[in-house]
Amino acid sequence: MVSLYNRLAGGSLERLTALSDGLFSIAMTLLVLDIRVPELAAVHSEADLLRGLGALGPRFLIYLMSFLTLGIFWVGQQTQLNHVARSDRDLAWIQIAFLAIVAVMPFSTTLLAQFIGYRTALLAYWLNILLLGLALYLSWRHVLRAGLLREDTPQELSHAVFGRILRAQALYACGALLCLVNNYWSIAFIVLVQLNYAIAPRWRPLSKL
Repeated sequence: MVSLYNRLAGGSLERLTALSDGLFSIAMTLLVLDIRVPELAAVHSEADLLRGLGALGPRFLIYLMSFLTLGIFWVGQQTQLNHVARSDRDLAWIQIAFLAIVAVMPFSTTLLAQFIGYRTALLAYWLNILLLGLALYLSWRHVLRAGLLREDTPQELSHAVFGRILRAQALYACGALLCLVNNYWSIAFIVLVQLNYAIAPRWRPLSKL
């Protein structure tokens, strides 16, 4: 028998959304802290400064990739929560697990930026993305099974959410596999996937999302 506490716990959708927004904003801000200006002692001319800034190129690339990653998953999470009528204890904990994975992104970003030529670093980064997608998948599955959807939610939305998650994760997996050839090819592919999802045409029918 489910206790009264378990039936009432985690029911505030507003608090869950507020926690999510706060943690996403912190994680996205922490990403840039890994990019540091060139050391003053190493700069004695304009040419030295330009070389120092040029050396930061890979870190800016990884920063952009991670910012896009978090932006895409924030939009995905908000799309789900915007169509949820109420929360429950299980959904709250799934979302907390999702946020725990979000909080790891600055670490996996720093790891990849520091060891950009190593497959292990790239695969660790991809694992971070995979776990984010899995958490969103489980979240939406629970919403449907627990009957937490708003009554005015379009019927096509469930198919669109699941399809978008699975397609994106399949593309990310393809990108990760490219590290067997070259890490930079892998990173470029992942960035292209992210740009597609970030700036994809908004006029497409819901069933095709």
